[in-house]
Amino acid sequence: MAKATIDDVADLAGVSIKTVSRVVNDEPNVRESTREKVEQAIVRLNYRPNLSARNLASHRSHMILLVYDDPSAYVTPSSGYIIRLQEGTLKACKQTNCDLLIHPCNYRNSDVKDELRILIERTRPDGVVIAAPLSNMASVVNAIAGTDTPYVRISPGKSNAGGFSVATNDREVSAEMTRYLASLGHARIAFIKGHPKHKAVANRLQGYKDGLKQSSLKFDEHLIAAGDSSIASGVACAEELLDLSEPPTAIFAANDDMAAGVIQVASQRGVEIPRQLSVAGFDDSALALQISPALTTVRQPLAKMAETAAMALIGDNRDEIMQAGASTVPGTLQARESTGPAPG
Repeated sequence: MAKATIDDVADLAGVSIKTVSRVVNDEPNVRESTREKVEQAIVRLNYRPNLSARNLASHRSHMILLVYDDPSAYVTPSSGYIIRLQEGTLKACKQTNCDLLIHPCNYRNSDVKDELRILIERTRPDGVVIAAPLSNMASVVNAIAGTDTPYVRISPGKSNAGGFSVATNDREVSAEMTRYLASLGHARIAFIKGHPKHKAVANRLQGYKDGLKQSSLKFDEHLIAAGDSSIASGVACAEELLDLSEPPTAIFAANDDMAAGVIQVASQRGVEIPRQLSVAGFDDSALALQISPALTTVRQPLAKMAETAAMALIGDNRDEIMQAGASTVPGTLQARESTGPAPG
């Protein structure tokens, strides 16, 4: 059977070729009844538009590029973070008939700027979604900006650092988590910092300090441990904190992976959770419900953030959105079995 052409679709739907083209390119100002007739004809004929012709006609590639830090560079990579980024951008692309090109890159490589520039010049995407920690690295952002390609940064740490960005309310919701732990009677609440390259994660430390102050608790430098967002670093930090002469009764980790490391150490030491130690994380990754007890955490709406970023690049009012500065998608506290009243 011969492959259906745009002429076949136009004949079956009883419209012009130009109208079919406008429907295929998802252009505005097409009557809904006409759009439905064309879409039904496309399905009936199993029509597949010529992507090259489509791109030339619209002067757009109909493709979004997602750039993120290469997980293979980590000893214990966090796959959940990448999966939710892809989930959100894919949802936006499917809604708008766009393709998604994903590109992990190691920002530690000296040639990463040339790598990105060459990729963008070769593929000509409609826009680039830049995930953290790349989103707060000036060299990476400037290399992408230098190609004159629109971009959106996810969780850049500072919303006013240039260009449009999408983030969650890291500081405010971290303060809420700290207040929640304090409301359970915990006076010695420790905090495990995340990867120093993730500027948005640093906002969680500020939120922890805010929460202590709001709960009339003093900040103690000895209750701060420096992790790198991996499970292994959560283990090391938990060992450090639980070895204190006066250990904490609650530990709030800047992400779920490090919180899982804390629970692992507590289990090995025979410390009961939450009777003797409460543990909280941040992200609400799949891991939060896989470990036991289920982890109290902050649900970071990462998929929604990625979807918002991609839609900003794809939509008809892209130029207007790019001038907006920033968009915030709030996180929410998820109280589960890993937290409870302070012992004694």
